[in-house]
This record gives sequence, C-alpha cells and structure tokens, in this order.
Amino acid sequence: MKTHSTTILTVRHGGVVAIGGDGQVTVGHTIMKADAMKIRRLMDDRVLVGFAGATADAFALLERFETKLKDFPENVPRAAIELAKEWRTDRALRRLEALMTIVDAANTLLLTGNGDVIQPTDGILGIGSGGDYAVAAARALLAHSSLGAAEIVRAALEIAGDIDVYTNAHIVVETLACAE
Repeated sequence: MKTHSTTILTVRHGGVVAIGGDGQVTVGHTIMKADAMKIRRLMDDRVLVGFAGATADAFALLERFETKLKDFPENVPRAAIELAKEWRTDRALRRLEALMTIVDAANTLLLTGNGDVIQPTDGILGIGSGGDYAVAAARALLAHSSLGAAEIVRAALEIAGDIDVYTNAHIVVETLACAE
C-alpha cells in the first residue's frame, strides 16, 4: 500500500519561528489516525523537528538526527549535514521515505534523502503532500495580514487541509524565539 504524506509548515516572522503539522496518518485510501504528533522538541526545547512520509522511516531518521545533535550540540546545520551525508550513503538509510524540517533560533532547514540540506530564503518551508498549498497560503498571509508566525502557520495549514485530502484539521503548532 502506498503511504501518503502529511503537511508540515514552518514560518519565521516577527522574532518567532513556528512549526506546525496536521495529525492525519493515511495508508492507501484509509485514514488510520487523525491525531498523530509529527512535531518533536529536541535539545532541551532548542530544536524543533517536523517530519512527513513513512512514519517508521521518519522516526528512524529522527533518532539518527538526535545522535548527530549530541555530536554537534551547538551547530544544528552541521548535525543536519552529517545526517544527510549518512542518509545518502548508507545502504539501509537510502531506502527511507521521509522528509524533515528542522528549526532552531537561527536556522530553518529542509533535510532530504538526496543529500539536500536547504535553508529557504524567506523563512517559509512546507513539506508533505499539502506543503505547497501551505507555503502559498503562508506567503499570502505574511504579505497581507498582521498575524504572527504561529497564527500564520495555523491558518495556512487549515487552508492546506481544505485542499489536500491527506491533511486534516487536527493541527499542532510549536514555537521558538528566534534571531531575525
């Protein structure tokens, strides 16, 4: 069965970085769970990670990333790069089907199995099946409203959930103070 993704969105705005995700887990054409937690706090709440894709694969990558953070506790980009290198070169890890977005006070990073570690220019990043919808909504809300980062993430995820059948309205948003 094909496992469909989710929607994770990150917005960096007004001295805050917010990351949110929906709670739907879909296998094939069946919603298996509506309230999954796809955002994790790491490093004494200094790092937030959101994941999309196959759940077991995402958790395997999350555990590996935690290990890399312990190796490079003051350098989140370096920990992400080290995981990306391992993910791309390790035979077992290469088969994992997931994406991760990682945020701390200074960085917003997309991490993929292709070896990509990308920091978006505008501080807005979306992954998963509804990621593009959420990013478009977040950019519009940022340009045409006075909402804060957390409110933009929530509203944009609600919009994505109205469009993408693999995204629901059970939304969790976490925030960190950030350097802008």
